[in-house]
Amino acid sequence: MKIIYKKKVIYANLMFGIVWDGLGIFKVLEGNNLSWSGYLYLVIGLLFIGNYLYCLKNQYLTIENGTIRKNVLYGFVKKVNLKEIKLIKKFASDYILKTETKQLKIHTEAIEEKSLSELNRILTELNVSPEKMPFGNKV
Repeated sequence: MKIIYKKKVIYANLMFGIVWDGLGIFKVLEGNNLSWSGYLYLVIGLLFIGNYLYCLKNQYLTIENGTIRKNVLYGFVKKVNLKEIKLIKKFASDYILKTETKQLKIHTEAIEEKSLSELNRILTELNVSPEKMPFGNKV
């Protein structure tokens, strides 16, 4: 199961990529002086567009085979076994899932509403005791 991003989160990466690439193209074609900053803008724009394509394909979280994985393009794979979760903390609009050795932070404001309700259902089914969950069994 995939927990998907809100569309505005994904499209923000695309818009930033287009703006940075536009600045880069303008800077490269601007005139006589060959400035490295135009090429830097192009690279930054391509990174944003790459992140857009990655997020569009993989989405935010993947829950399968008893694990929850945060799909991150730039960084290490962040994966937690659902059975090993000892504590679920809610801080502002984030969930922090903790095991003995790992921690996974989930930004709920980036998640589409239907997917967020599915995530809440799955986290509630984990049966983490209420004294370990400061907000009760409601996630």
